Amino acid sequence: MRNTLLSRLRRAAAGLGACAVLWLLAQGTRAEEVQVAVAANFAAPMREIAARFARDTGHEARIVTGATGQLYAQIRNGAPFEVFLSADAATPLKLEQEGSSIAGERFTYAVGKLVLFSARPGFVDGQGKVLGGGAFEHLALANPKTAPYGAAAVEALQAMGLWEALRPKIVEGQSITQTFEFVATGNAELGFVALSQVQAPGKPAAGSWWLVPAGLYQPIRQDAVLLKKGAARPAARALMDYLRSEPVRAIIRSYGY
Repeated sequence: MRNTLLSRLRRAAAGLGACAVLWLLAQGTRAEEVQVAVAANFAAPMREIAARFARDTGHEARIVTGATGQLYAQIRNGAPFEVFLSADAATPLKLEQEGSSIAGERFTYAVGKLVLFSARPGFVDGQGKVLGGGAFEHLALANPKTAPYGAAAVEALQAMGLWEALRPKIVEGQSITQTFEFVATGNAELGFVALSQVQAPGKPAAGSWWLVPAGLYQPIRQDAVLLKKGAARPAARALMDYLRSEPVRAIIRSYGY
């Protein structure tokens, strides 16, 4: 009976697009909540995606954000997450190898970009030369041990030959969100943050920033995984499919990924 219903819904949705298909299919299942762990850099786009996901499928995504390493530790300690959107590729792979996620479900949902940001207009130049000028007291970056964007910032500074000289000025945020707050509030004149934080659609951050050349750090490939707790949950699988849909891809692109 259920297979017949799904077939009819799929035929009825022909030509309406991926989101319409997902919405129609959701009508044949009970609306549920899905618990989602989301890397801090992806908080803003995920809030927009979650709102559309609820509208299009009837399911609700409950989001918890944090540094990738912190979220990994929570997952390993039994947190009730069903889907994990990491800020790197290594952590989801590790979860799969450890048996905490479903093999074959892992995919790259975004590729992050690193920027040097200041809340002061005109302070950051178009080549990032401000880093070598020394006209600042504090340089913020996320903890490189738990946050992939922090690790990328360290790589970039090492590639530019500035790491040792600037280490005394570095202040670490627990996540990329806290790092952005350090800079936005003026507690640090400069900081390495995610492009998505300064290029939010319709709400670009005030100040000045430099897009760090991609060749200065390893690509920030951000992978999603279906965790074991979500294996039998229709809402979790629906979200994994939804993240691959073209309307969602367009949202992700609009944030600079």
